[in-house]
Amino acid sequence: MDKQKYFISIGQGEISRIPYQGNDDFVIYATTDEVLMLRRKFEGMHEASFDTYKRSHIPFIPYHLDTANDVYDETMSDVYQTLYDLGDEQTKNHIRTMGILDGK
Repeated sequence: MDKQKYFISIGQGEISRIPYQGNDDFVIYATTDEVLMLRRKFEGMHEASFDTYKRSHIPFIPYHLDTANDVYDETMSDVYQTLYDLGDEQTKNHIRTMGILDGK
């Protein structure tokens, strides 16, 4: 299967073949299956984010003991690892400078 160029916006959880209005935070080259996998990861990140929002209304649970935050952090790291693996050189350099994958 041929890889196609996609433009990624993490904040919007968007994967697009067409660059517009700042949706090009990252550029990847991916097959259809890889894009579907990334979409599922974005959905998981959104669900984990919602769980941390719900948990934030329980003030007596410290962050470091909060499994919802752990799941969100792991999901976010997984998304960035996928972007790194599929990304062009500029995407890889950007993620390296962020340091989000340090220790992986």
